[in-house]
Amino acid sequence: MKADTHPDYHEITIVMTDGTEYTTRSTWGKEGDVMKLDVDPLTHPAWQGGTGRVVEKGQLSKFESRYGSLFGASDS
Repeated sequence: MKADTHPDYHEITIVMTDGTEYTTRSTWGKEGDVMKLDVDPLTHPAWQGGTGRVVEKGQLSKFESRYGSLFGASDS
């Protein structure tokens, strides 16, 4: 097996959007680097009930008024 073929695996600190931190091991950056997240499970709609928020904001009704209901009964 060739030497030095694997990336360096070291500890870094992850900072969530609310400021909480945790330490994990990664190949990103270098030992002791801090990764500040812009999107995480606390803020991203996919983890916060994404489809419900789309309906709340009226995006589904805008889509249906523009393109018609793809899954509902037809008007014919």
